[in-house]
Amino acid sequence: MRIRPGRRSALPISLLLVLLVAVGCGQPDTDAPGAAPATTNPSTTAPSDSPAPTPDRPGGPTPTVPAFDHQPLWPFPDLDAVRAWQEAHRTGGQQPWHLDAEATALGFTQGYLGFTGIDRVTSYTENGADAWVGVGFALPNGRETTASVLHLARFGDGLDAPWEVVGTRDETLVVDTPAYGSPVTSPVTAGGTITGVDESLRLQLRTLGRDTPVGEFCCVPAGGQSARWSATVPFTDAGAGPMTLVVSTGGHVADVEEFAITAVRAG
Repeated sequence: MRIRPGRRSALPISLLLVLLVAVGCGQPDTDAPGAAPATTNPSTTAPSDSPAPTPDRPGGPTPTVPAFDHQPLWPFPDLDAVRAWQEAHRTGGQQPWHLDAEATALGFTQGYLGFTGIDRVTSYTENGADAWVGVGFALPNGRETTASVLHLARFGDGLDAPWEVVGTRDETLVVDTPAYGSPVTSPVTAGGTITGVDESLRLQLRTLGRDTPVGEFCCVPAGGQSARWSATVPFTDAGAGPMTLVVSTGGHVADVEEFAITAVRAG
């Protein structure tokens, strides 16, 4: 088993409690991580000839949007969705957690991937428009361990460009096949390397707008020192948008102890 001590105290956020309370009240919590990005109604927003001022360009012309060199995975499928949220946030303050990389990372892990036992931030590094957020859980002895280091990037332009999950920084569990951003057809062959003992790998394909995986395979027995693993995952009804291919392992002290992701798209 691989234990990587955490480098940061737990983030004081109870994402699942927020979501459960929202469901129990019969009202969606559109401000909670894991909720769908806000959309705007054209009839209630400012007309196109009088755009709402942004934090860094009040009333000025819209600059060229920086190129996004990653495949967006969550929570926004494209730049149009980013702009819709920015408009809603500027006019009504909706879903401010999109500006918090740590909250976005935990929302992705718990709300999108469904790894509810991974409940804290263990590390954080930010460099310009990129951030790397370690997420993990507490071991039975109380020490923290990191399950994955998520790569996030600012999507869009302006000081209120939100954070987008685009991948992971992989170490002992790696997914390198198919190549990042590749078009795939069903069934897709996935592969990578793992360092560990008596591992059991589960693979899923997830896409935005779906509460359940569009493809899944369990399980691949694996172990060794940087040992190769591979699996074939069938999928259906993926649509044309981006998909997240996630491989996870666990069962020693937690259901999910480590995971890695890559980006693919149906093609």
